[in-house]
Amino acid sequence: MTKATMLSGIFNKLRKPEGSLTGRALAGSFWLFALRGTYEVFYLIRIVIIARILAPRDFGLLGIALLVVGTMETFSTTGFHDALIQRKETSKTELDIAWSLMIIRGAVLFLILYFAAPLAAGFFREPNSVLIIRVIALTSLLQGFNNVGIVLFRKELEFHKQFLYQFVGVIADFVVSVSLAFILRNVWALVFGLVVGELARCLMSYLLCSYQPSFRLQRQRTRELFHFGKWVLGSTILLFLILQGDGFFVGKFLGVTLLGLYQMANRISNTPATELTHIISQVAFPVYAKLQDELVRLREAYLRIIQLIAFLSFPLAAFIFSLSPDFTRIFLGEKWMPMVPAMKILAVAGLFRALGATGGPVFYGLGKPKLDTQINALRLVVMAALLYPLSLKWGIVGTAAAVLCSVALATFGFFALSQRLTGCRPRDYIRVFLFPVVGGFAVMVAIKGCQAIGSHGIVGFFLTALAGLIVYLALALVWEKRFDYQISFFLRKGMLLINGS
Repeated sequence: MTKATMLSGIFNKLRKPEGSLTGRALAGSFWLFALRGTYEVFYLIRIVIIARILAPRDFGLLGIALLVVGTMETFSTTGFHDALIQRKETSKTELDIAWSLMIIRGAVLFLILYFAAPLAAGFFREPNSVLIIRVIALTSLLQGFNNVGIVLFRKELEFHKQFLYQFVGVIADFVVSVSLAFILRNVWALVFGLVVGELARCLMSYLLCSYQPSFRLQRQRTRELFHFGKWVLGSTILLFLILQGDGFFVGKFLGVTLLGLYQMANRISNTPATELTHIISQVAFPVYAKLQDELVRLREAYLRIIQLIAFLSFPLAAFIFSLSPDFTRIFLGEKWMPMVPAMKILAVAGLFRALGATGGPVFYGLGKPKLDTQINALRLVVMAALLYPLSLKWGIVGTAAAVLCSVALATFGFFALSQRLTGCRPRDYIRVFLFPVVGGFAVMVAIKGCQAIGSHGIVGFFLTALAGLIVYLALALVWEKRFDYQISFFLRKGMLLINGS
């Protein structure tokens, strides 16, 4: 019995929907939204439990290790997976070459990180992070051995498999880290959770993929993959410096405790942006690549995706901005309260990030990754110019402000270039964004009203959130009837596609 047959029962209800490419894209989007939402529930429970057991310093130590490992992984990005997705046809030779090079890359990264760990720890003046860096470096080695066939999940829009591949790692991380937090009561609970989670994903990649990779190297094919991948590398490096440069700065100049506070604020406030960005990249890029010669259909898919992102991201940002003080006090504890002002600013930055993320897949799908690199370079320059003066003056609040300014500017650049490439009109954008803006402000007003009348404690927190949600959905229904917003039709169509009807 083959592995594909063994797993067939799992996928009976998770089959890839038939129909138009736009419909399959919508179905993929809904799968990822729903299933990634489940992931976030586990992550939130994990954070609430562990944050009450461990101190901000423990999270800061983990943050240092993740910054070091993430830096090495970013500067060795190949872009092969994106190159394989962008091609209309992918051969076994190309898949084998990509898998072989990823193994070599993972082994080299592990060795570099192992021997460079003392230098990295010295940079942050935290000798306790040496062993942590070395153990987490195992995740780079494990990633190199992942079955390259997982790239076909995205290419063929089989996002149910993509979710299972990721979710198994999430469950393993959750079980190990939470269990060990009660036993060890230190940062090693988080470290072991990460390693076990990556090991689970590696094993799952071979269970889910029928493709059997072989070790193979070929100079000409490798050069062809690098030709596309070099721009992915450039953009990835810039994006990493943008997303992690603030963490490096805080860890170096403001200390490991403030780093723990800042990274917690950044993770919670950017959860919607992170998930939306992930979903956009997973769904939009392969769709745009298939539609790169059909501008009208590409524009339709682009506007549909923006509509869904705007409809979800504005209220999510409003919830985080308005409820962050209550959430932190109730679920994390008073020791985390200093991060709240930064969290509010980062929630707005997360909104811009989610909206701006709609541009990158357009550039990649149309074979113009250079544009993504150029905009991210501008964003990095702006953040670098503001980070030092604002952070030294206002601490992590100033750091958050520098991030907001840079991401807002980049978002406008993404939309300007996307409009030119897709042929969208200004009124198309107005139609997409007007309701989410109005609805987001309505959510904030509703939450503020509930807080003013004295909604306290866990029950009050959830009732306040529910009130904001009811206001937003009610306003959406009114808006749809008066202005033909079509969001309910959009949602129903996506659910029908998910069910395969």
